[in-house]
Amino acid sequence: MTDTIELLEAIGSDASLRYAQTDELKDVLELVNASAEFSAAVTLGDGAPLRHELGIQQVQQTPQTQAPGHGDEEEEETDVPMPDQPEPDRSSLSSAKRDSSH
Repeated sequence: MTDTIELLEAIGSDASLRYAQTDELKDVLELVNASAEFSAAVTLGDGAPLRHELGIQQVQQTPQTQAPGHGDEEEEETDVPMPDQPEPDRSSLSSAKRDSSH
C-alpha cells in the first residue's frame, strides 16, 4: 500500500504522468509493478479498486451549492459619485483674453 501512495504522489507531482493517456499510464504502472487494484482503477477509469486497496470507504458526494449572495442573480449596480471638480478660475480666463487681444 505504501508503494501505491508513493505512486499516487509521483503521478500527482509530474504533469506528464498526471495528464497522460490511459495507455501510457498503464505502461508506466506495469514498469513499476503497481498493484493490480491500481492498474484496474486506471484501466476502468474508476477509483473503486484503488479505494478498496487503500481501505477507503466511498465518500457520498453532495452537490455543491453556491454561497449566499454569489449566485447568478444580477447584482445591483450602484452609481459611484464622481468627485467634485473645481471649476476653472474665470478671472484668469478673462484676463488671458484681454492680454491676447493687445
